[in-house]
This record gives sequence, structure tokens and C-alpha cells, in this order.
Amino acid sequence: MKNMTRNTIIAKDRSRKHAQTMLWAARSSEGEIRGRYGTGPGGLDSETAEDSRERWGKNVLTHGKKNPLPGKLFFSFVNPFTLVLLALAAISVFTDIVFAAPQDRSCATVVIIMAMVLISGVLRFVQETRSGNVADRLSGMIHTTACVEREGRREEIPMEDIVAGDLVYLSAGDMIPADLRILSAKDLFISQSALTGESEPVEKTGERTAGKGGLTEMANLAFMGSNVISGSAQAVVIAVGDDTMLGTMAGALDEKPPKTTFEKGVNAVSWVLIRFMLVMVPVVLFINGFTKGDWMQAVLFAISVAVGLTPEMLPMIVTTSLAKGSLAMSRKKVIVKNLNSIQNLGGVDILCTDKTGTLTRDKVVLEYHLNVDGQEDDRVLRHGFLNSYFQTGLKNLIDIAVIEKQKELGAEELIRRYTKTDEVPFDFQRRRMSVVVRDTEGKTQMVTKGAVEEMLGCCSFAECGGRIRPLEDEVRELVLARAERLNEAGMRVIAVAQKTDPSPEGQFSAADERDMVLIGFLAFLDPPKADTGEALLALREYGVTTKILTGDNEKVTRAICRQVGLDGRAILLGDEVDRMDDGELGRRAEKTTVFAKLSPSQKERIVRVLRERGHCVGYMGDGINDAAAMKAADVGISVDTAVDIAKEASSVILIEKDLKVLARGVLEGRKTYANMIKYIKMTASSNFGNIFSILAASAFLPFLPMESIHLILLNLIYDISCTAMSWDNVDEDWLRVPRKWDASGISRFMLWNGPVSSVFDIVTFAVLYFVICPACTGGQLFSRIAGQEGQALFASLFQAGWFVESMWSQMLVIHTIRTPHLPFVQSRASAPVALLSLAGIGIATWIPFTPVGDALGLAPLPAVYFGWLAAIVAGYMALATAVKKLYIRRYGEWL
Repeated sequence: MKNMTRNTIIAKDRSRKHAQTMLWAARSSEGEIRGRYGTGPGGLDSETAEDSRERWGKNVLTHGKKNPLPGKLFFSFVNPFTLVLLALAAISVFTDIVFAAPQDRSCATVVIIMAMVLISGVLRFVQETRSGNVADRLSGMIHTTACVEREGRREEIPMEDIVAGDLVYLSAGDMIPADLRILSAKDLFISQSALTGESEPVEKTGERTAGKGGLTEMANLAFMGSNVISGSAQAVVIAVGDDTMLGTMAGALDEKPPKTTFEKGVNAVSWVLIRFMLVMVPVVLFINGFTKGDWMQAVLFAISVAVGLTPEMLPMIVTTSLAKGSLAMSRKKVIVKNLNSIQNLGGVDILCTDKTGTLTRDKVVLEYHLNVDGQEDDRVLRHGFLNSYFQTGLKNLIDIAVIEKQKELGAEELIRRYTKTDEVPFDFQRRRMSVVVRDTEGKTQMVTKGAVEEMLGCCSFAECGGRIRPLEDEVRELVLARAERLNEAGMRVIAVAQKTDPSPEGQFSAADERDMVLIGFLAFLDPPKADTGEALLALREYGVTTKILTGDNEKVTRAICRQVGLDGRAILLGDEVDRMDDGELGRRAEKTTVFAKLSPSQKERIVRVLRERGHCVGYMGDGINDAAAMKAADVGISVDTAVDIAKEASSVILIEKDLKVLARGVLEGRKTYANMIKYIKMTASSNFGNIFSILAASAFLPFLPMESIHLILLNLIYDISCTAMSWDNVDEDWLRVPRKWDASGISRFMLWNGPVSSVFDIVTFAVLYFVICPACTGGQLFSRIAGQEGQALFASLFQAGWFVESMWSQMLVIHTIRTPHLPFVQSRASAPVALLSLAGIGIATWIPFTPVGDALGLAPLPAVYFGWLAAIVAGYMALATAVKKLYIRRYGEWL
């Protein structure tokens, strides 16, 4: 309690100091701020930066990080199953030791239960530590950087290297790397939803404020955890790491995130099995108590049954499977930020993706620079270059292509002759951007480029036929016809316009984008990748439908889709999306493959309505316009070269932007899920079958069918053998269907398959009771044997026989349940699974012939028993296979 109070006091003190510092920064002038942090005109020098790191701290959040080692160790042992086992161990201490007669006292049951807890906990701890190390190592491959000016040079540095006093330059798509005081800004809009919950972006400026209102309401402050939607800015770092607003939210960061569908599914299965155990164990207790008359022995046996029904390896198997899956995916160039997203990736049945770089080569080439008359015109290219080169926002592939083309023809003279005086950054509503430049002779121009239709909306004139003409219907139709022909050839067309001396006052905004002169087009080609068609076919074969969600126009999109084999005939446009309600959009979205001219919010809405209709949706993107859709999807997929906000929104990151890489990741996700569900179903059905067998034996046998120590030992051997399931093979045909986590079929599977093993357990009981045991005890049944020694031998032989048969059936059920096909013939287990199951059978068969078996009260079995065992096992396999076929025929699935 004292520690909690101390932490609360520290957190409140840090929050108070942070508020005071940021309030001071909001009210102070640029000179005062630079003076406090030693920030010169060209930023910090290396020595000052190091001093700042020592004084103000590192830009690393320590809250919300992974649990320390003692915490990990504690939670590795604390789960419903180990708690049940510990409770049973505590009960066993009293029944086997405290209240037992001196000659009957034994700690064997307690020792074995604690060994099971120890093995389960240690294995889980090791696997979670390894998986955490893997996640940290993979996360280190994802680089999030910020543009900083130091010693007069702008450079991209990792966010964790930023220090208080650094000069930071922001543009669209950037994550805010620390808490900042904005010095100057141009049309800067920032999304603070992560901090305030407000979805609408807010405008920020560099002007001093009076410091009234909340910190997030102050127009000249920006905070770590938010991101730039549009515009640009220069800012100075005021607070870093734990001293930021995000860092002071220690309590919120340390809270666990909401449980995913996957986690809820695993918990649901866990509690189904525990409730089943809590219902059945009292039944076993009362049947044995009333039929045998020894209630203490009945309690011991009921405890053993409870232990046998507890799948304590489930948490470890889940953790191991996820860790193995993440390692396998990393080797296939897929980085998993959140291990639980592996199963979601395997469950994807609809993949929504942008077009550029996914279907296409992600290498845009400027094919033509044409005037309105359709002729090559270097003047159009020059204006396009001025716009792309001088804009300070996020330079996209189109900007890069324009700059490279002009540099081939010579760009030095243009760079020397022109200087930028202002700009109006790009946003997704206007779909255009402008720069204002002045040449050495004092002439000022606004140069604007953007989508053709949006550009026509801000132009009043067009330069064609050697003169400037009003943009009347005839000219407008000419412009649209030329753009359409280029679009139909698969090219993306950008219109370029300009006007001279646009604003005498020198202050420019989107309102100045009017009465402009259209001067021509830039036509770009981004050809499809050679293997795109093959990758789309592979995804289709594995049950994943690919849908294209792009902001590009429908003609270019249709041309690209036609080349890669996608049906682009029926395209849904953004304005049509806005006219539909969610119900109609959901129905249309399921049937439509291509969506064009979409805004970011429309992409997010399409993903959301598809999820609401029961689909598991993945969204793959790399731009700021994809971030909202990625967050709305079941699994957001990005690439290492994506903008910061896209990488932050994703749960899976591809080292290579390729659908083939993604297809391999989907398959690995399905393999991981398959091996987890195998263990759950085989354990559930095996435990259910054991209950039936125990109930039948308890009701009719005059002695316990198996001592409590035998049941516990049997369970220990079985659990250790199951640890190899994470490395099992998965049938190819099973991988071809998307798999969602569904706990509802577990009970049904258990009810169908559990009694199968019980049938042969009962057959084993009959053979042992009426054939094997009498043959070894003078031909008498148990009730007719006079001496206690003979009855003891009879019971020991019976218990040894069921001990061995039970292990054989439990190990063989692994091979039967792991595949819907014929085991050993049509589908083979992996080497680790086969070897451990064989080892389990061997150890259980060997124990009755050893001093260990003698100490446990298990008698050596005669050779004739193994002939009967072979027949029983063969019958069991045959019936299990027949039931499997009936189950698949009725329910259409197995695992």
C-alpha cells in the first residue's frame, strides 16, 4: 500500500511539473525557449545534445513496458489450471498426510501434482520469455524516425535519440516524437485522438498563447502519441520520454489492453473444461463413496480425477505455438508486433489493400508531360517540378518521379532561380496541393497540381491552342477526354495549373486556389508486378478474397485490375459509398472487388461494415490515408517503409511489400491456430472419455479401477508428450480455408469423440476382469478370491492393464484427432510429435515391469495381455475413424 501511495505521489508530481513546463513553453517566445535549451539557429550540436540527454532524460517510455522478471515468473504459474492443481495439492496434503494413518501416509500425490505445476509454469515462463525476446528483436527491425536539425543539417534519426531542445520538422504522416512547442506552422492539422478521444484533427500554429484552457487545447503545443494529418511545421522539443504527457499517464499505460477475440476464446475453452470438471468430480466422489464405503479413498480418487481432467499445459501450448509462429513468420519477412494477431491473420477471409505498390511495382515513372493540346511540353514539367520540389509535406512516389525526370533534363537552374515563399499542403478532401514561388526577377506564382476533376474545380482558364481560353464546356470536355484516354491506358494523370501574383498580401490558403490557368498534364505509369496475378490466385486458393480500396480514379484502377486478373468491371466510387447506409454498403461491399476515389474515412467505413457482416478483414496499407482503415480491421498490415502512423496502427509489418509474402504469413497463422486447436480438442475429448470410463468402472468394480497416484502419473506423462504439438505438421487442405477462433464446437466435439475411447476402456475392463486377472490369480474372479494378497494382486494387475491401455489410447488419439484424414497413412505427424508419443507409450508400458511400478502397486502384465491390447487398440482406431467420418459428414469440419 505504501509503495502504491509513493508511486501515485511520484506520478502526480511528474504530471504537475509537466503541466508547468508546457504552460511556460506555450507562453514564452521563441528566443526564450531556444535560450533555455541551448538551441541555436541550426539546432543543437552533438555536445549540447548529449548534455540535454543527461539533464532532461532519454526519449523512451518506461511505463507500459513488459513485466519485470519476477512478474513474468509469477504470472507463468497463475492461471485457472495451475490454481486448480494447487488447490488439489493442498487438499491432498490433508487427506494423504495430515489425516492419514501413519502406515498410509504418502507424499507421492502432492509431489507429482507440484511437479506438474512446476513443469507447466517453467515451460510457459521459458516460452513467454523467448517470445518476448523475439518480439523485441523483431520490433527493433522496425524503424520509426523523425526529421531533426542538428549543427545546421537536417537528418532522420530514431525517435529514441531525440532530446529536449532538438529542432524537429513535421510533415503529413509523421508521428509526434515528443512533447513540442511549435515555432512555425503552415496549415498544420494534428490528430490528438490517442490523448483526447476527439476524432477530428485540430489546427496548430506557432503563435504565443495566453496559456488558458487545457494543454491539448493550446494551439502551439503538440504531444507525443498524436500524428500529423496535413501541413508542415518547425518545432522545438520541450519534454521527452516519461516526462511527456503520454509518459505521465502511467496508470493508463500500465493497464492491460482489452482482451482480443483470441484471448476470449482460449479463456472460454479453459472455463468450459473447468466447469465440466467441477460438475463431474463430485459425481465420481459420491459413486465411489457409496459403492466402496471408503470415503477417504473416494476423496483421494476424486482429487486424482480432477487432476486428470485439468489441461494444465494449455497456456504453455498456446504460448509456444504463438512464439513458434512469430519466429517462422519472421523468417518469411513478416514481423508480428502482437503475438495474438497471428491467429487473426490466419483467419482473414477478406484482404483489403491499396493499389500502389501492392498490385504495382511501387516505382512510378513519369511517362508524359503534356500541354492541354496533348503535346510534349517541358514547361508543364518545370511547373510540376517546382511544386514537387519545394513542397515540405510527405513526398510521395509521384513527387519523386517528377523530381527525377526534371533532374535528368537539368534542375540546378530552376533550384537557383526560384525560392518558395509559401505553400498550401495536400489534404484528402481537396486532393491537390500548391506552392508559391518567386523567381530572381521578383515574379510570384502559385503552382498547383492534383487530381484532374478537383483541379478543374479551381481553374477558370486553360492554356490551349496557343492562347489562354476561358474554361468553358468545350475546353472542359477536351481536358477530360485527354485525361480519360491516358487513364484507359493504365496511367495516372495529374493536372498542373498556375497563376501569377496570386495574393499581394503574401498570405496564402486553400481559398487562393481559384481562377487558375490549367497548363497541362503529368501522366505516370506504375506497371503491375510480374507475379501479382500469381499471388492473387494463391490467396484466392486459400480462401482469401482480395478487394482494392484506392483513392485513385476508376479508369486507372480498372486498367491495372484487368492486367492482374481482378474483376474491375463493377467499381464502387467514393461518392456512391456516401449515399448508402451501412446495411446497403455491407451488401454491396461483399460483392464488389474494386473501390475507387475513396477518402480515408470511406476506406475505414468499408472495412467496418465488412467486419459487421461476420468477415475477418485484413487491411494492408502504407500511407497516412490507410491508418484509420488499418485500425478498424481485424489485423492491420503495413510495411517497413510505411509512414510512421501506418506502422503504429498495424499489428503485422512486412519487410517486403508483396502479396506473396503476405500469403505465406496467412498460412503460418493458420498452422499456429491448427496446432492449438488440436491440443484443445484432443485433451477435451480424452478427458471426457476418461470420465465415462471412471464412472462405469467405479459403479461396477469392487475396487478402484486405478489408484489416485496412477491417474496423476498417467496425466503427467500425457501432458509432457503433448508439448510437441506446437511443432506438428498441418494438412495442406486444412490450410486452404480461413479459420476463425470458435470455442462453440469444443463441447460438441467432446460429446462425439469422448465416448469412443470409453467403449474400449470398458472392453479392456471386461478382458482384464474376466480373462487376464483370473488367469494370473488361480482362475478366480475378484469376489471369489479368499486372501487379501490374491485380491491385491488381482487389483494390481487390473490397474496396470488399464494404466497401459489408457496411455496407448490417449497417445493414439493424438494421431487420430490431429487430422481429418487416415492417420499414419494419409497424414503423418511431425517427428517431435511421433517421437514423444512413442516415448509416452514406451514409458507407461515399461513402468509395471520396474521397481517403480512395484512401489506404485502395479503388477507386471502377462504376454497374453498385449495380444488383447493390440486387438483393442485396432478396434479403437477403426471406430474412431468411423466416428470421424460421420462427424465430418454431419458438421462439414473436423478441427
